[in-house]
This record gives sequence, structure tokens and C-alpha cells, in this order.
Amino acid sequence: MKKKPTIEDVAKAANVSVATVSRVVNRQGGVRKATEERIVRAIDELNYVRSAIARSMVRKETKTIGVIIPDFTNPFFSEVISGLQKSALGQNYFTLISSSNESKMIESEIIQHYIERGVDGLVVTTADEKGDHLDPVIKAGIPIVAVDRQLKNYEVDTVLTGNREGAYEAVKHLISRGHTDIAIIRGPQGTTPGLERYRGFERAMKEYDLPIREEWIGEGDFMEGSGFACAKRFYEASKRPTAIFSSNNKMSIGAVKALQHLNWKIAEEIAFVGFDDIEIATFIKPNLTMVSRHMRNLGEIAFQLLHDRMKNNQEVSTVKRQHILSPFLIVRDSCQKFY
Repeated sequence: MKKKPTIEDVAKAANVSVATVSRVVNRQGGVRKATEERIVRAIDELNYVRSAIARSMVRKETKTIGVIIPDFTNPFFSEVISGLQKSALGQNYFTLISSSNESKMIESEIIQHYIERGVDGLVVTTADEKGDHLDPVIKAGIPIVAVDRQLKNYEVDTVLTGNREGAYEAVKHLISRGHTDIAIIRGPQGTTPGLERYRGFERAMKEYDLPIREEWIGEGDFMEGSGFACAKRFYEASKRPTAIFSSNNKMSIGAVKALQHLNWKIAEEIAFVGFDDIEIATFIKPNLTMVSRHMRNLGEIAFQLLHDRMKNNQEVSTVKRQHILSPFLIVRDSCQKFY
């Protein structure tokens, strides 16, 4: 059986060091063009295991994009990926999809793996909006599009939702139903959706001169458990709110579970509105009023922006582009009038 070629064999054939071959294969730069071409030829001739990457260096593309999301279990990201993947396949691109589990460290490891795989572009909903851990992607010249969250220290294309607008409309709807004692389960304030949705809540409350009580501000983490804990704390407060606004779908699920556990009757005793419509909202009785958004469109637009960058479209400005899609309120049965 023929021995599988190694990186050492490539180095020997190209008359360079193993470190130089590694730099070329991993797109780390710092290698003269003539040397790089010699290494690529050696890789192809030896049929080295990474020859797909070698061929991509000749073509300057792998027809692969990397995608990083913070949570595989969140239905929102499933829809975004569905739109993105459909658009990518339409242009003969394949997607590598990974979850950071809201960890900057895990996200950094995924990024390094994607760079080594030679992805042509990256779509990311980052775990850390400072984004310094994305510096290797920038240095490698790989285009980035941020979805749902911004990268504050980099000029990259971004696709967002009108988070402040959606939260404002949700809370205004509660106020229109007669509620003045409104609690919020807010997301992490270091994230774009967490902060902007809280600002939308604040705007509505201040516009109608309503008090924002500290004990009615629940600190959530976009996960189900925090929604449950916050709703339980509202129930145990010295004065209970008459309405709750939950800032994302998974926290809404947790909050509703808590309300059911506590026998705190939705619509009759506590009004409820959540951000990000989910299928289960129509199965729960009464059906939940939710802020919805065009999730698949977010993915489709993200790919289009990335594709423009990957193709070095001359019509695309070097200045970052930002698309903000407006959300919309779906009124159901969880916000009865309060008298």
C-alpha cells in the first residue's frame, strides 16, 4: 500500500522548511510568491491530504463559508441558517456551521479551525462584540458579515433587526391594554439585542411617564433558565407587575413555564409579550403575543453581503454596510385589557 504523503514530504519536495509549508497551507502569509507556488505544486504532485486547500490556493477560493452562532438550540438561528444556506447553495457554496455556546474561547478555536480549512468568508453572531478574537480572520483577509450582533471594533458588514423598535412596540401594546406596572426580562447588556431591546422598553415607559422599578428588571442571559428565574422573582416581589415583556424566545419559554408552575394565569392575572415568535407560542393557551422578524431574510441578506465581498465586487464600497430589518408585532391572546 502506497504511503500517505506527509507535510515533511512536501517540504522536502519544495526544498523548504516544514514551518514554511505550514504557513502556506494555513494562509498565515509571510512567504514569497515564488516559494508559495513551489509548495502548491509539490502538494498537488504528492496528492498531499490537504490538496483540496492547495488547489483552492491556485483558484483563490474553496467555495466554503464558515458560520458561527451562539446557540444551536435557539429556533431563531435555525431559521437564519436556513435562509443563508439556501442562498449559499444557489451560488455553489457550502457552509460549515458551529456553535460557540456563548463562549469567546470556543469561538476563537472555531475561528482558527475555519482559517485552517481555508474558508472564503465568515458569517458570525459573536459571543463577544468587542471582537478582538476575530483579528486573525481580518489579518487573513477573510471577509466577515456580522448577524444580529455588531462587531464594535471592526468595520464589517452587519445585518440587524430593529430591536429597539420591536421592544418599543411590544411595551406600547401592553400600555394600550391598560398596563402600567410592566416588568422586563432583559438580555445581556453587552450584546446588541440585549441592550437595544432594553432601550426600547425604557423609551416606551418614559414616553408614557411610567415608573421602571428595579425589582421588575430581570437580568437574563437569553437562556430558558434565566427566564424561569426572573418570572419567579417577579411573582415573589413585594408588589407584582401586571405585565411582563421578555426579550427573547428562550427566556419566554422559561418564563411561561414558571408562570404555569406558579399558577399565575396568563392574560387573566399577568399579561405577557415576548420577542422572537416561535411555533410553541401558538400551542400555549392562551396563545402568546410576540414580536416577530424576518429570520430567513437575515440569513439571505448576510450571504449576499458576504458574496459581494468574496467576489471583490468593484461596486461594493470599502465602507461597511448595515442592513436593519424591521420587526412586527403578532397580537394574540396573552394581553387582555387591564382595568
